[in-house]
Amino acid sequence: MIDSHTHLASCSEPDLELIAEARASGVRRMLTVGTDAESSRAALALAAHYDEVFAAVGLHPNNATGVTDADLAEIAELATDDQCRAVGETGRDDFRNYAPVEDQRTAFLGQIEIARQVNKPLVIHTRAADQDTITTLREHASDVRVILHCFSMPERVEECLAEGWWISFAGNVTYPKAHDLAQAAKLVPDDKLLVETDAPYLTPQPVRKYKNRPAYVTETAQFLAEQRDQTYAELDAIVTANAEALFGW
Repeated sequence: MIDSHTHLASCSEPDLELIAEARASGVRRMLTVGTDAESSRAALALAAHYDEVFAAVGLHPNNATGVTDADLAEIAELATDDQCRAVGETGRDDFRNYAPVEDQRTAFLGQIEIARQVNKPLVIHTRAADQDTITTLREHASDVRVILHCFSMPERVEECLAEGWWISFAGNVTYPKAHDLAQAAKLVPDDKLLVETDAPYLTPQPVRKYKNRPAYVTETAQFLAEQRDQTYAELDAIVTANAEALFGW
């Protein structure tokens, strides 16, 4: 099993504990994701230290206030590291309203170009900004491998699949009120499916009273397998192969 998106640096538990628990649950690879230069460097350091861990480097839209060319140049430099297997997370967020729209767009477009330059997948965060995100990707990222992390656009899943984007489901797909996400999970072809924790956030329903951690990706994977009328082993093989092809790990 894999965890295609986690934030080890944001988890309160020690890294070694989290990774050992994940290993015991059958998780063999995980992508820990940076949200600014500092956390991106931390992600690269963890990836250099643990065989199971690889990194994504990026500037989250909520951290894009005042973004400069120098900020993007720093992300671009970090993206050349061999332990970096994706760029982002980047995208648009109109829900939190933490950063001006124009700064978010500047960071978004800059990271699309970085992903293109280093030939690595682009990890997308989008919240309350579906149309702007989709339009930007269509207009500027047609030649970039795009991963829609923590997929949150169930009514537009067919549009996203038509663009060739990968769909990654987090623990919120397991929530009782997330019927639309569960239905969307049935529509994703095997070769475009990923699973993630987004730890320490979005703990899957069966363990929701705890903070999320990479080991809990198995809970989401089991739910997805049931929704898709697949065995856990079948889904495991699918997402493991997809992540290996995307991230080269």
